[in-house]
Amino acid sequence: MITPANTTDNRKRAKARLPKMMFDYFDGGAFSEQTLRENTGDFQRLHFRQRVMRDVSSASAAAHILGQDVALPLVLAPVGLAGMLARRGEVQAARAAQKNDVSFCLSTVSICSLEEVADATGPANWFQLYVLKDRAYSEALLNRAHKAGYSTLVFTVDLPKLGVRYRDVRNGMNGGLSPWGKLQKLSDLLSHPLWLWDVAIKGKPLTFGNLSDAVPSGRNPEDFKAWVDKQFDASVTWQDLEWVRQHWPGKLVIKGIMDPDDARSAVGVGADGIVVSNHGGRQLDGAPSSISALPAIVEAVSGKTEILFDGGVQSGQDIVRALCLGANGCMVGRAWAYALAAGGEAAVSQMLENFRYEVELTLALLGKNSVEQLGPDDLL
Repeated sequence: MITPANTTDNRKRAKARLPKMMFDYFDGGAFSEQTLRENTGDFQRLHFRQRVMRDVSSASAAAHILGQDVALPLVLAPVGLAGMLARRGEVQAARAAQKNDVSFCLSTVSICSLEEVADATGPANWFQLYVLKDRAYSEALLNRAHKAGYSTLVFTVDLPKLGVRYRDVRNGMNGGLSPWGKLQKLSDLLSHPLWLWDVAIKGKPLTFGNLSDAVPSGRNPEDFKAWVDKQFDASVTWQDLEWVRQHWPGKLVIKGIMDPDDARSAVGVGADGIVVSNHGGRQLDGAPSSISALPAIVEAVSGKTEILFDGGVQSGQDIVRALCLGANGCMVGRAWAYALAAGGEAAVSQMLENFRYEVELTLALLGKNSVEQLGPDDLL
């Protein structure tokens, strides 16, 4: 393969370049991965209404998301441990986003710290925060993000407990490997010498950059994982969002909404936006695909808050489908993770260029000139 043409091609390259346990971590979902499969499969059931002989010479993917003009209605979603995909991976992805005039959202559990990413790209990135039991540390993270110029907070609410991901269990990501399993893991790592040299050795420090103060003795991601796993707070309710509002002066987006009543609750606490998301099929397996949940949520809160969509987006055409159903924009996670692993910043940048062209091409074939003109009537 000379030039990857789409997300499937980047996934193949990522699978070849990454150790198995690392690829499976990013690629896998919860339990039997039913929801993971349906996230992508349900897009294919949405057919476009093709229209011709219209002036589409000015077809443009440009959009407006949460007060920001962007070249494409897309945000690079938070992906934990992305710095394990390529050397200082979050910085590379953020640079690609900046180059292509879209927003980048940094995960709480990133390898690169929020300051490192901000120093490399400038302000106006987004920051994602989990619901942590340690409120003092959460407050410190929010203060750091605001000081570093992050404009938008994405508050993830669908992790009261960590989902069971069978691939991670089998690969020993949760510990408990037998002696034979440890030998297999070592063999897998040694069979990927380019990754070992470029990421594991030259990409150090491989720690959770945002959490270095919380785990000062941490030397690798495993040291931090135990702390993070204990921090997910199952007692959080909508009333706790008042605390977030008190400590965050910027835009607030609530990620993990799959039910119209929850969408209304998010509006009730003053969210500037919501993300319709099932966490990429990594939490509640058996939940519906995000795209099938979108219409009812749009009906419930459209016009009251901005609606972003996340789950299964693999192309510019998928972005258009989500916008036809009422989303204001999309978040993309695995697609940019595959690209980053496949070819670093350049591959992420190329993915974004491809997505932009695919959006504009699809608009033209629908007889539209802007994403604002899209609606349910553009789907059959």
